[in-house]
Parts: sequence; structure tokens; C-alpha cells
Amino acid sequence: MSVVKAKKHLGQHFLMDKNIAEKIVNSLIHHDKYQQVLEVGPGMGVLSDFLLQKKEFETHLIDIDTESFLFLQKKYPDLGDKLLNEDFLKLNFKDVFDASFAIIGNFPYNISSQILFKVLDNRNQVPEVVGMFQKEVAERCTAKAGSKEYGILSVFLQAYYKCEYLFT
Repeated sequence: MSVVKAKKHLGQHFLMDKNIAEKIVNSLIHHDKYQQVLEVGPGMGVLSDFLLQKKEFETHLIDIDTESFLFLQKKYPDLGDKLLNEDFLKLNFKDVFDASFAIIGNFPYNISSQILFKVLDNRNQVPEVVGMFQKEVAERCTAKAGSKEYGILSVFLQAYYKCEYLFT
């Protein structure tokens, strides 16, 4: 299988370390609150490989990059309509999910904050988010009141979610 080239304008940075990918997937802990998981920006599917091994939930993938989408279609032919070639930021969750679902990913750096604000807008449908973020974004998510990183994102995320900096 050919390799997908990361596109800087999409903020892509492909996760290659399988140990990190497995650690991210194993960080999903609220399986009692959802039956489905959406991976944002799966790239070449390193994280997806571990997600698809989990039988306690149904996995969906979304990637705006057509090259990644075509690669993933070949890699996971059984996914069918659970593999979306769409812009996550424009996705109407209710068109895809009729119940709560978790979001996971090695999130594109250039839209990490936008992803989190979209999650906040849909917090009643998204009980859990786990993923790899740029260090500065992760620090803003978990910042304490009074710190220089503390801001609007910190306030809202911490009001509705338990935010943890799991590992580096």
C-alpha cells in the first residue's frame, strides 16, 4: 500500500508510533455513555487500527483529505459509510449519529481549538474526547485559573468536561 503524504495546509502530522496510538485508544474510559466513536483525521489509520480492534463500540472515521480517504477505503473496505470524506467542522453530528458518541484523534494542529469549540457546541451528544493535541493546546485545556494559559477554552472545557493531560 502506498503512503499518504502529510499536507501542511491541512495541519496534518501523521501518528506513526503504535505505542502512543494504543495508549490514546486505551484512554477512552466512558464506554457506558456511548456506543460509537468518531476518529477525526485518521490519516493512514495507525490510531484506527487499535480503535477497530475494540468491540465495545462502533468506529467511524472522518477525513477531509481525499488522498487519506482513498487510502483508508482500501485499508478498511468493510467500513463502508462509516468512513467519511468530509470536513469535521461542517459535519452535522445528528446526520451521522442518533445517540451519544466519543471523539478521538491525532488532531490537526491548525484546527484543534475549532474542534474543541465544536465539541462544546455539541456537548450533550459528545460525553468524551481523547486525543493528541499540540502541547500548547493541551496546556490551555488543562490550565488552572490565574495561569497565563488560562482562557475561554479552559473555562468552557473545564465547566463541562474533566480535562486531563494524560501523557507527553
